[in-house]
Parts: sequence; C-alpha cells; structure tokens
Amino acid sequence: MTAVMPRPVSAPPSPEPRVRQPRSLLVWLAGAALLILLAGSILAASAVGASGLGPAHVLQSISHHLGIDPVGLPRLDDAIIWDIRLPRVITAALVGAALALSGAVMQTLTGNPLADPYLLGSSSGAALGAVSVLLLGVGLVLPVAAFLGAMLALAGALALTGRAAARGSTRIVLAGIAVAQICSAATSFVIFSAAQGDSYREVLAWLMGSLGGADWASLAVAGPIIVAAGLILIGYARTLDAFAFGDGLAASLGVATGPTRLILLGLVALLTGSAVAVSGAIGFLGLTLPHAVRFLTGPGHARLLPVLAPAGAIFLIWTDTAARTVLAPEEVPVGILTALIGAPVFCFLLWRQRRAA
Repeated sequence: MTAVMPRPVSAPPSPEPRVRQPRSLLVWLAGAALLILLAGSILAASAVGASGLGPAHVLQSISHHLGIDPVGLPRLDDAIIWDIRLPRVITAALVGAALALSGAVMQTLTGNPLADPYLLGSSSGAALGAVSVLLLGVGLVLPVAAFLGAMLALAGALALTGRAAARGSTRIVLAGIAVAQICSAATSFVIFSAAQGDSYREVLAWLMGSLGGADWASLAVAGPIIVAAGLILIGYARTLDAFAFGDGLAASLGVATGPTRLILLGLVALLTGSAVAVSGAIGFLGLTLPHAVRFLTGPGHARLLPVLAPAGAIFLIWTDTAARTVLAPEEVPVGILTALIGAPVFCFLLWRQRRAA
C-alpha cells in the first residue's frame, strides 16, 4: 500500500507590518516641544498685565540686563518687567517643575498613587517657619525660615520612623501626618495669638499659596537648589523604575534600597522645601499632574520625568498669570486655582481608571 503524502497547505500571506513610531521618540519630541513652549510661556506671561507691554519688550529688557542691548526700555517699563514680572514667572516655572517631580517620586517610593510632595509634613513645617517670621519677628528672611521649617519637619518625620524609612514602611506616611498635624497646630496657635489686621491677610495669602512676593533675592536662594535637586532626581529615573516593582526586585537589580530611598526622600524634601519657601503651599499640582502626564509617557521614569518637569512649569506659569489677572487689581492666591483645576481633573482620572478596571 502506497502512503499518500498530504499536500502542503500554503500559509496565507502575512500582512504588511505596520510602521510604528517608537513611543520613546514621540515622548522626547513632546519634551522638546514643551521646552520650546516653556520659553515662549515665560516671555508671554511676563508681558501680561495692564501696562501694555509685549513679548518684544520682555526680550529687550532681558537683553539690556545681559549687556547685549545698551539702550533698553524706559526705566518704568524695565522695572515692571525685570523687577516684578520676570522673577515671578521664573519662580512659578521652578516651583511647578519641583512640585510635579516631587509628587511623581513620592508616589513611586511609597507605592501610593495618592501621595503628594507634602506627605512628609514639609509644607506644614515651612508654614510654621514663615508664620514665625511674619508674625513673631524671627530674625530670618522668610524663604530661609520656610526652608528651615521644611527641613526640620522632614527630620522629625524620619526620626519618628526610624529604620523603617529605609524599608519604605507605611510608618513614614503616618510619621509625616503626625509631624504635619503638630506643625499645623503650632501655626494655628501663632496666628491666633499674634495675627492682627493686615498681617492676618498676609499670612492667609501665603498659606493658600502665592507668588506675589517672588523677587530675584528669593529666587537666588531657591533656584539653584531646585535646579540641582531636580536634575539629580531625573538621573535616578532607572532606579525609580526598579522601586516601582518593589524593593525585592530593586535589590536583585543591584540597588541599595535603604540608602537610595533616603537619598531620594532627601532630594524630594529639598525640592519641596525650596518650592514652599518662595510660594507657600500650592496644592494638587504634585498630586494630579504626574497622573495626567503618565497617560502620554507611560510609567517609565526615564520618559516621565523629563516631560513632567516642563509640563509642571508651564501649568503653574499660566495658573499664576490667571491668579494675578482674573480679578485685577485684586490677586487670587494661586493655590485656590490649582485646587479648582486639580480636583476635577483628579476625579476624572479616578473615573477613567475605574472604567479601565
């Protein structure tokens, strides 16, 4: 009997592979576009106001102070741009970037998507330092006092946590809450016992978040710290990816989880303390913006952080511009607007996540 071999069945032609643009390339293009948009936002926001100046005047003022243009603007116009608007806009950019980066890192280190930059009580400590200067006449410059208060709050939270801080225990969250409540109670007591008249209004505006007091002197104190700490955090992007999968995997990849976690917490405290020192407590930015940007970049920190920093800077520049113009000549604390924008956005993100689940 002769075996009959089956005829081979030809496989259907495979479809043409679709050419897909690498996501990382798209993310880097988005980051470059955001940097260009950031530069344009600084120029445009510095021109917004009742004086009738434009971005060309801002460029002329900057070039004059850099020694490029020997003539410059009339003295009053130059003072409006160089002494009032430009330091405020640059401060808003740095604070927005600092809070956005801090929020993303805290969410990764704690494994808590609801974590924000103020989780360790730094904002409450900074508020206590600032209120002490405003009401009690403590012999320190306000940004310096606020920064020292934020650092002392962090030290208190770490002292309460002990060795558990290096292991990422939930005790660090509880310690941050305890320190924040202690500092808030002390701040309330100082306000109740010493605030009078206009001083109460000044303190209230600072506690709600305000960039009205930004100048070149405060920017010289906080700016270098924010830039240096932010760049170092971005350099830890791959390490943060390892932390996102748990300490066990991070350790298997060669990460010294305990010391590295403390270094990252210290960098976050430097960023947050410096930001709060010049702007007060601006809420919801560090909580919602990292989640929103992750929809574009994905969870990888090497893509997330370089896009998140300019996105936070642009967001706070225009939010603060709206805060100083929407009810002009009165000024709305920028923390109110960030909460009005951030809370609905956060609710939408939660709703979308629930639908996806």
